[in-house]
Order: sequence, then C-alpha cells, then structure tokens
Amino acid sequence: MRGTGLAGAGLVLLSAAGFGAMAVFAKLAYDAGADVHGVLLSRFVLAAVLLRALMAVTGATWPRGRDLRLLLAMGGVGYVIQSMTYFAALTRLPAGTVAVVFYSYPVLVTAAVAVTARRAPRLAAALGCVLATVGVGVVAGPSLSGDALGLLLAATAAVTYTGYILAGSRISSDVSPISSTAVVCAAAAVVYAVGWLVETPSFPTTAGGWGATAATAAVSTVLAIPTFFAGIKLLGPAAAAAISSAEPIFTALSAFLVFDERLSPWQAAGAGLVCVSVALVSLTSAPTERAETSPVAVER
Repeated sequence: MRGTGLAGAGLVLLSAAGFGAMAVFAKLAYDAGADVHGVLLSRFVLAAVLLRALMAVTGATWPRGRDLRLLLAMGGVGYVIQSMTYFAALTRLPAGTVAVVFYSYPVLVTAAVAVTARRAPRLAAALGCVLATVGVGVVAGPSLSGDALGLLLAATAAVTYTGYILAGSRISSDVSPISSTAVVCAAAAVVYAVGWLVETPSFPTTAGGWGATAATAAVSTVLAIPTFFAGIKLLGPAAAAAISSAEPIFTALSAFLVFDERLSPWQAAGAGLVCVSVALVSLTSAPTERAETSPVAVER
C-alpha cells in the first residue's frame, strides 16, 4: 500500500509539474516571436493529433450524443476563453503571479457548488475560501498598481475555468478522459483556426520556440492529463487534488530558473496560502463534491 501511495503521489506531482511548466513554455514561445493566437492554435492542433493517436493505442472511443455536444461546447467556448485569457495574462504578468491567481479556481468551484446547491460549505472549506482570497490578494497586490488588466485576465481565466469544471461534471462517467480531452482540444483548435480568417497568428521563428510551443501540447496536455488520472486511481480524487496544489509552486520555480522571475517574501507566503487552501478544500469536501472540487471529470 505504501508503494502504491508513493507511486500515486509521484504521478500527480509529475502531472502538476507538467501543468505548472506550461506558463514558462508559453513565455519562451513569445520570446521566439509567437503571439497568443499562434501558440494556442499550435498547441490545440498538436494536442488533438497526439490524443487521437493515444485513443487508438488505448482503444478509447469517441463520446456520443449529449456528451459529445457538451464537450464540443466546452472546448469551442469555455476552453477557448479560458486559454486565451490565461495566455494573454502571461504577456503582461510574471508566470508565478498568473499561476497563483488562476489556481484559485478549486476554491471558486467549492463556493459555486455551495451557492447552486443552496447549502453552506463545511467550516474547513469556508476557511479554505478565506485563505485563498487572502493569498491571491497578497500575490496580486503589486499588479493592482502595475498591470491591472493582466490581473483581470488571470482572474477571468479562473472564473471561466470554474464554469468549465461545473459543466464537465455533467459528462457521463463512462466517457474516457483521453477521448473527452481529444474532443475539447479539437473543438478549440477549430475555433482558433477559424480565427485565422480574422487575424493572422504569429508563430515562433526559432527551433527552440517551436519546441516550447510543442511542449505546451505534449508535456502540459498529453502527458499531464493521463498521469493525473493515473494518480487518482491510486490515491483517490481528494488526495490527488490536494497534492496537485503544488502546481503554482512548480510554475514559480520554473519561472525563476528560466527567467529569474522572483516572488517577494510576502507573495511567496500568499502563494503558500493558496496551496494550503486548495489542499484543505480538497481533503475536507464531501464525497459528492470531490469530483467537482478537483479536476477529476475535466481536463486542464
């Protein structure tokens, strides 16, 4: 059992590292001449192709009927808005700041579930919401006087992703995560491709830039999603979601190593509060809430 737990924790941490590095990959692509449109179009096209290949290997089938329609809407609307605002925020704010503000979404989901279900959240979950609010406020404070638009974009990404998760919780449990992710990525790719008719995207002009762009799909999508779900099978959703709260730490660490981006001591403390709040909410939510509080039923 101990070995299984360690393996599960390792898989979730690998997933968190993959997701956390996405902001740095995006910034490297921007430095190589790409814009937001070009990075996202490339990411979703490549991810859709890789996921389709993974479906063939695993024997996964396409969703049908209501599930397919909902996934197409999630990808073509929800994921497009979320990814566009998140990646646009990265052009204006440090990667660590964007990651911490965005990672408040599990707590937003908890609050949304409490409101829609018309029941008060548990005391621990309410405390988690307070800690997350304080933590995000501390991290984002310097941006209020510097780039408020960047902060608004990051917050919009978190709110949009909250709605995306609530919609994803309605997907049938027998739909393969790989299949649902393939549909979402394909729908987003189509929208960004159609956007080419309105505005010509800029793509990386160097091999390193293309490598970073490809990594947003291969590492931060195709690798990160299966490892997270594999970790869930070994640990359970609540523990996996709690461990995944390390994601903004990986973002801040990778941004420091690559760009020498630094969080002030106060901002680092605020980031810690957000991570603690997510872990607290994930571990203390009721069984019926856990699938919605953690990214179990949906993709990143």
